[in-house]
Amino acid sequence: MATGTSRKKTPARSGTTAARDAIAVLKADHQSVEHLFVSFEGAGDRAYKTKRRLVDQMIEALSIHAFIEEQVLYPAARSEVASAADDVLEAFEEHHIVKWELQELIDLDPSDERFVAKVTVLSENVRHHVKEEEGELFPLLRSTLTKARLHELGEELDTARAVAPHHPHPRLPAGPPEHQLPDAVTSVIDRAKEAVRSVRSAS
Repeated sequence: MATGTSRKKTPARSGTTAARDAIAVLKADHQSVEHLFVSFEGAGDRAYKTKRRLVDQMIEALSIHAFIEEQVLYPAARSEVASAADDVLEAFEEHHIVKWELQELIDLDPSDERFVAKVTVLSENVRHHVKEEEGELFPLLRSTLTKARLHELGEELDTARAVAPHHPHPRLPAGPPEHQLPDAVTSVIDRAKEAVRSVRSAS
């Protein structure tokens, strides 16, 4: 039995994703949204309350996910991986379409004949987006950025998540100059950036 020289492993910090890099963080989001889609598809034709609840969860999850990607991952990918520029621009446009779909679902009654059709189109668009990200953009980032940088981006994603809006803002251009944004949204982004800077300075 070792005496005096053995070291205990430091436990992972509770409630953090310190052990996950940016790609793992975003893939976990993708899996959560896919679970919502599958649950919606399995709900009965007249399960209106269940479908409304699931769609509300989709709206929140996808709004947050889009925000943290647009504020953290996509700018980093464009500035640090030159060959990712086209993928990022396409991803921004796909986000824009999804946000409009989410916006239309916010107040739509689940008994409306268009409700299921809109969710079906939403799920098709999101699944296409996820397939491209996980099949093209993520492998490119994994092969280009260092493990340390990917973990740093993972922390920044989680920090931005804490101040992300829970509803879509399709009329706002993605990643625009800040002076074009309404004050309320600028305030949210400023808080996200300040929180990200705090993480960087503490590391």
